[in-house]
Amino acid sequence: MNAQEECKQHRFADFAKDHAPLDGDKIKINDLLNKEIKVMAYRTKQSKFGGNNCLTIQFELEACRHVTFTGSAVLAEQCAAYAAEMPFMATIKKIDRYYTFT
Repeated sequence: MNAQEECKQHRFADFAKDHAPLDGDKIKINDLLNKEIKVMAYRTKQSKFGGNNCLTIQFELEACRHVTFTGSAVLAEQCAAYAAEMPFMATIKKIDRYYTFT
């Protein structure tokens, strides 16, 4: 393969953005309540438990990168609605039986 052919080759990382892992130390969502975080990225997928969707949120807290997992439909809707604004600062609050960004 010559240099010109090598330049035309696609690299997996250039087009498979949704398969890149969301890295960071795992933190339970209840440990994040009322703390300001920098939301970096998110991903939703089918949960292995109960058939619901599972939301993975990648965020920074105190200059360290973390991830948390939740089945919160409200947080998933907010992430999808404001994905173009990421990264953004937010606080996760628990109101009655659901979580929301404020």
